[in-house]
Amino acid sequence: MRGQAINDLFAFLAVAREKSFTKAAAQLGVSQSALSHAMRGLESRLGLRLLARTTRRVAPTEAGERLLLAIGPKFEEIQTELTALNELREKPGGTIRITAGQHAAESVLWPKIAKLLPKYPDIKVEINVDYAFTDIVAQRFDAGVRLGEQVAKDMIAVRIAPDMRMSVVAAPSYLAKVTTPKKPQDLLGHACINLRMPTHGNIYAWEFEKGAKELKVRVDGQLVFNRMTQMIEAALAGFGFAYVPENAAAPHVARGKLVRVLEDWCAPFPGYHLYYPSRRQSSPAFSLLVDALRYKD
Repeated sequence: MRGQAINDLFAFLAVAREKSFTKAAAQLGVSQSALSHAMRGLESRLGLRLLARTTRRVAPTEAGERLLLAIGPKFEEIQTELTALNELREKPGGTIRITAGQHAAESVLWPKIAKLLPKYPDIKVEINVDYAFTDIVAQRFDAGVRLGEQVAKDMIAVRIAPDMRMSVVAAPSYLAKVTTPKKPQDLLGHACINLRMPTHGNIYAWEFEKGAKELKVRVDGQLVFNRMTQMIEAALAGFGFAYVPENAAAPHVARGKLVRVLEDWCAPFPGYHLYYPSRRQSSPAFSLLVDALRYKD
């Protein structure tokens, strides 16, 4: 009933402004008889005559003129806002908040987001670097990034990177002083650069796999970091072995600044996925971001 009243008021505005049922009906896309019936119903509910009708013209009465002046600007404001929303759909905007680890943020998110943003200046992206398994709903993030095997089942997961491998690397200056390890257990006799995981505060155990064999080795050394960049810098400085993603170490390996060992023990595993709640109503900006990040093999 309330929706019909709004429709009738909108129809009244068209008739009052056009001063013609014929023109107003054409503008609204309805028949003249339907429009006339709607106006009689509106007048009946208000108990006031709004339109003075003659065989030649239609004009608002005093009450109709008052109603026209009262609601006309408000309907124009509504129409302006609806038009703005349509423009928003065609010109995406808004802020998107993402939580991710340092490696994912630097190697996957930033390169693709840097290409997207210049095309859509009204889209803003906030990236929060955190290794913890953040509850994106509780922390009001739009999405998060995790390795594929770590994404919760109740989330939508979109692959944004290929499968990954880890690498064990050290500087030539360190390797010149020691015996090169042949198996993961040999690392126990070496200086290693550790990573402390903020999720539980534990030192990360290095994981290895070769065929059916799976090993976790808890190494030791002088240095512990909670960021991968510092681990690589320490390895470059000769402080021992670092266990880091393959693509993070690759540029230094290519230049001979780091040497890779135990490569046959570093098996591939599912790469990074963007995840977000399945009940999310995606905005145009968010849909664009997901498509830009999506891994295309």
